[in-house]
Amino acid sequence: MKVAVIKNNLKEGIAAVERAAGENANLPILKNVLLETEDNKLKLTATNLEIAASFYVSGKIIENGKTTVPLDVFSGLITNISSERIDLESKKNVLEIKTDNYQATIHGISSEEFPLIPKISNLNEYIEIESAALKEALSQTIIASQFSELRPELNSIFVDFSLDNLKLVTTDSFRLAEKTLTGGQFQSNRQEPFNLLLPLRSGQEVLRILGDDGKVRLCHDGNQILFKTGQAEFFSRLMEGTFPDYRAVVPQKFSAEANISRQELLNALKLAGIFSARTNEVKMNVLENKKAVGISSSDQTLGENISTIPAKFRGDAKEMSFNWRYLSDGLKALKTDEVFLGLNEDNKPALLKSPNDASYFYLLMPILKT
Repeated sequence: MKVAVIKNNLKEGIAAVERAAGENANLPILKNVLLETEDNKLKLTATNLEIAASFYVSGKIIENGKTTVPLDVFSGLITNISSERIDLESKKNVLEIKTDNYQATIHGISSEEFPLIPKISNLNEYIEIESAALKEALSQTIIASQFSELRPELNSIFVDFSLDNLKLVTTDSFRLAEKTLTGGQFQSNRQEPFNLLLPLRSGQEVLRILGDDGKVRLCHDGNQILFKTGQAEFFSRLMEGTFPDYRAVVPQKFSAEANISRQELLNALKLAGIFSARTNEVKMNVLENKKAVGISSSDQTLGENISTIPAKFRGDAKEMSFNWRYLSDGLKALKTDEVFLGLNEDNKPALLKSPNDASYFYLLMPILKT
């Protein structure tokens, strides 16, 4: 293999695949990146057997071939090389790197030992989504998840396709987020609805490599899924199990509703968080004849504080406690100046959304009074 590439293009490729590499001491090949020529480009691939990432780097292909080298060494060299043009040449599992003022060799492992990346059997059935739309959907939902050893099905993003819309849902049992993409945001030639569990880490990696332009194609069969953009491919095994039937807990009506400034509420939560570092608990209550909301917190050793925020409040007066970090996460996922907050009893979730946007909501359980 002999190719010439631009440093920044190669750096972009390394960044796209490096987190997919494995750390298995018994399989040192998983710490390597596969370099191969394909479709007149240099293709980089890394895998840990559960996920795999590939990226196509434009360049001048002088001689076809392939090899593998330790990804951390390769990444370190490319990052610190100062020249714009980099020449790569492999001979007998040794990769030679040359620039106008630098030369190095890296000892690798035969490409024959690199794991075969599974193929999706039917690439002709797909969902094609605007990259920016999928990026937003993932960023808005991943915030409601966290890794759980007790309930592995929660370490996932529930993807539910029903021909005219595509839903992404996550929950950690304390909070839940749902984003709905409609027909105007994606195209599909699939004829049957489906749902699947995308591992949380896989969703995080897809989010990391997505750009703001172009489209991403989603294909899946059996227990595997492929995300494909113009330059990148991301493969993942799917999770087994059943996602919780969350629809029954989504409130349809509220005993109290408030429209409130998103930024003012965020600022108040940050201030209250200073006095609740140990518990993350802040109190929310209605003030001044239902025309304002108070956000307060206290600590026996530190002191106490309260912020008063104007609000359009309807319904029963409430005093509830929330984890301020969780509530802030939901607010940050919204883009509008004003947000809607729906409340019920302490043992039922609050709902946060933009007032005129039905495509996204965020549920959060209050902290029960003791």
